[in-house]
Amino acid sequence: MSRFTMKELAKAYDAKQYEADIYKRWEESGFFDPGVCVEQGITKKNAVPFCIIMPPPNANGSLHLGHALYCLQDIMARYHRMRGEPTLYLPGADHAGFETQVVYDKKLEKAGRKRSDIPRADLYREIWDFTQSNKQVMEQQLRQLGMSCDWSREKFTLDPDIIKTVYATFKRLYADGLVYRENRIVNWCTKHQTTLSDLEIKHVERQDPLYYIKYGPVTLATIRLETKFGDTAVAVHPKDKRYRALLGKDIEIQTLLGKTKIKVIADEAVDPEFGTGAVKVTPAHDPNDFEIWKRHEKEIPGPKPVIDQYGRMDLIEYWPDNPAAKKYHGLKVLEAREVMAADMQAAGLMEKVDSSYAHNVATCYKCGNIVEPRILPQWYIRMTAKPSSENPKSLRDLAVEAVKKGEVKFIPKSMEKTFMQWMKNLRDWNISRQIVWGIRIPVWYCKNAKCKMQNAKFGVMVSIDDIKDCPDCGGEVEHDSDVFDTWFSSGQWPFAALGYPEGKDYKEFYPTSVMETGWDILFFWVARMIMLGLYATGEVPFRHVYLHGLVRDRDRQKMSKSKGNVIDPLGVIGQYGADALRLALVVGNTPGSDILISEEKIKGYRNFANKVWNISRFVLMRLDAAMVYDGAFTPSNKREEEIIAALKTITKQVTTHIDQFRFYQAAEDLYHYIWHEFADVIIEEQKPRLDGPEGKQAQKLLLHLLAHSLKLLHPFMPFVTEAVWQSVPMKEKRLLMVERWPH
Repeated sequence: MSRFTMKELAKAYDAKQYEADIYKRWEESGFFDPGVCVEQGITKKNAVPFCIIMPPPNANGSLHLGHALYCLQDIMARYHRMRGEPTLYLPGADHAGFETQVVYDKKLEKAGRKRSDIPRADLYREIWDFTQSNKQVMEQQLRQLGMSCDWSREKFTLDPDIIKTVYATFKRLYADGLVYRENRIVNWCTKHQTTLSDLEIKHVERQDPLYYIKYGPVTLATIRLETKFGDTAVAVHPKDKRYRALLGKDIEIQTLLGKTKIKVIADEAVDPEFGTGAVKVTPAHDPNDFEIWKRHEKEIPGPKPVIDQYGRMDLIEYWPDNPAAKKYHGLKVLEAREVMAADMQAAGLMEKVDSSYAHNVATCYKCGNIVEPRILPQWYIRMTAKPSSENPKSLRDLAVEAVKKGEVKFIPKSMEKTFMQWMKNLRDWNISRQIVWGIRIPVWYCKNAKCKMQNAKFGVMVSIDDIKDCPDCGGEVEHDSDVFDTWFSSGQWPFAALGYPEGKDYKEFYPTSVMETGWDILFFWVARMIMLGLYATGEVPFRHVYLHGLVRDRDRQKMSKSKGNVIDPLGVIGQYGADALRLALVVGNTPGSDILISEEKIKGYRNFANKVWNISRFVLMRLDAAMVYDGAFTPSNKREEEIIAALKTITKQVTTHIDQFRFYQAAEDLYHYIWHEFADVIIEEQKPRLDGPEGKQAQKLLLHLLAHSLKLLHPFMPFVTEAVWQSVPMKEKRLLMVERWPH
């Protein structure tokens, strides 16, 4: 970047002429690296390190407007760097397992290809190339936003050292009895062919028929008529007098496949007010029914799956020679429901139908398809179990205790209550995913039935294929085909990215200072980082959690392509400049609340960038040729004393606001001070003095106010302030990004 001179300041600020060159100058200076700042004396001795790790954006596409909120992280990094603190802003990218595979599936569909037709290794390699290409694009976009992160330390969640750390944590969890494999009912997406965690389920209200069907002497209500082939019992509440005479008895019922018998059991989970107070128990296809079966497995038969992984009826296994079963076999769930309803009406097995019953339905958060519960062997983490008498705190206990003690503080504080409520109802976490893209679960199974091995054995492996033969019997082994839930690996992001346990950065910067992210992933990610960070390292992963809201348009509508209200951050930057977008996203953005953004708002802050430029141009062009700024100013009259006092007040206010995470207030105060106080009042007052005998004193005053203001504004609007700073006459001048924060 060439040094700008006073004569080169154009009449208007054109961001496109300066931003790329300025960022290149920042990056080439090496000052994004805290080590370079120490070597060159930028950093104060014995200063407390500041570290913020970027929430890694998914490497499956371009950045969206929500990613532009990373400017909040950059404000903190730039501020603490100017305070003389060793500052590490570490960038990264997320392989984003399921999310990325969904994106790549769409790419394959457009090309007329199917994921199932591609060998695993080939598919993995294709997605790897896809993410690496996207990652390079994202890195450039982050540069355009002005992120002052240390690119030499950039991490990817599939880097070998990250995988090694993830495996080590998994192995330790297993050794502590906190990881187990079990056949349990799970959320299954029939489109994407994988399990989903409870947090990946979106519950939507729908209206469906509520069928009242006859089961011998009992009438019961159900929505999921198609699962009746898998019924293993009828359940009622133990205090329901209506069914007391039937408890423990087998009743004969007529079904679409013929006569059979089914037992009536009592369970307190049954709501006597729902329907008739009697419900069918289908443990293979309903999580509540699965739990009922677990409590009564000595009384009733086990689960009987009658729906396959693709959401179609699968009856031939149980009724291979039943002609009626063949009628329904292979039908999709909703098709089978309609056909069965008509057939039951015709056979007199339907008492009545409530055609508009409102209820919540579990759907996949990505495709919107109804989730089909299935029983599968999966890997789970115990969230509430105590590892041992020597280590009596569960993962949940560790996190809750840390928050209660104030070791982790939420901004806004109200999110602490939300966090505690979720932790109270925590269930074991299914970390298995049936996809190709991600970190393979490092488990192998011996295929020799006579092997003495009782449990799956695994180890921390450089490659998933390290173990070829069973160490116990020498027999052939097969490796687990599942991958970890992305949130399991990203839940270790703070300590893994810093090189736990022996890395220099880990020793210097962990725990990190702040985790800044969206409130919508408080449970997906933040809570899990706290739990896994404490478990693995014994320390919290960060001291503060700043939770921003979702970006919405000026009418408070969620941005979507279908609504036509999406704002492309890179398009906006090209038109109005990065500084305008940054300030538009900061002003009015209170933590935890949704952010309202519009092109008009961004345009307004482009005008402010021009105002800063014009103020600077006026001040600098009125300086004597020999004028040099030495960082100090001595008032010569009462008015100047008032002006300097006001400057100290705004400096203290902005500093306090940033320290207390009120970035929105700091930015707004600076906006009003620079435009309405500095420009509208002080400059106008000083104009007559500039041409009189006190001209030099007036020049010094305005130059001092300008330099001071540029420093205060730099974390928020780094490009325009750096561009102007290059024209400030000084004997020894560094980049503004490493000038000392004013006081």
